[in-house]
Amino acid sequence: MSLPAPASRDFEFNDRDFRRVCELIHQRAGIALAPAKRDMVYGRLSRRLRALGLHSFQDYLDQLERDGGDEWQAFTNALTTNLTSFFREPHHFEKLREELLARAHRAPLQIWSCAASTGEEPYSLAITACEAFGSLTPPVHILATDVDTQVLATGAQGMYPLERIAGLDPALKRRYFQRGTGPNEGKCRVVPALRKLIEFRQLNLLAPRYDVGGPYDALFCRNVMIYFDKPTQRAILSRLVQHMGDDGLLYTGHSENYLHAADLIQPCGRTLYRRVRGAGA
Repeated sequence: MSLPAPASRDFEFNDRDFRRVCELIHQRAGIALAPAKRDMVYGRLSRRLRALGLHSFQDYLDQLERDGGDEWQAFTNALTTNLTSFFREPHHFEKLREELLARAHRAPLQIWSCAASTGEEPYSLAITACEAFGSLTPPVHILATDVDTQVLATGAQGMYPLERIAGLDPALKRRYFQRGTGPNEGKCRVVPALRKLIEFRQLNLLAPRYDVGGPYDALFCRNVMIYFDKPTQRAILSRLVQHMGDDGLLYTGHSENYLHAADLIQPCGRTLYRRVRGAGA
């Protein structure tokens, strides 16, 4: 029995092209692309070729390396995976509420969402703080960073399709979201008070240093390290711990493991870590 022919493509995309993409995105953003991501790479970058009127991946990558400029950000944005939702991994927000109340005497408190994507995580942090303190002006400041400027713009706007909040408690929806009408029918927007709690800023975790201040009481770095190899993870962690307080907590993704960085962070709960005293000094 003969196999079906592969779907025709507008652009040639050979092994050398894929290797170049892998090398460039690793250098630029630390992302380690598996061979299984080849079709994803073609689909996302072919849009850039069409937008620029180019005829081959070789031409695109040559131009990218030669001229760079704003296209580097477009290249990075295209290859960044942004999967997120409100109150993803709910136990983290329950723990954060406890910690905020326990530290209330030290207010203002600082929280950093360092892979903020389209904003669902930092807004979940803001709602948690509002609920903990019973106020729309809790004593917290939330920094939300990401390498992808497009998703940060979405987060700063704070507007989402209604289905994104369908699973939230009705009381939370009433307190923290405004339902769109007219041209915004089918959408919702976070209330202005939430947006005032959050500072959205572009940051590449591969940068040699992070100009983010601190120390942070809570640092959320969830479901992003899985895209980096172990040496890159360790390098990032060595910079993150410099911005954690002695009792600051690092909240991580459920599939992330840091046994190779036991001299930097130590587990203290479910997907929860503390800085090893003296690490990052």
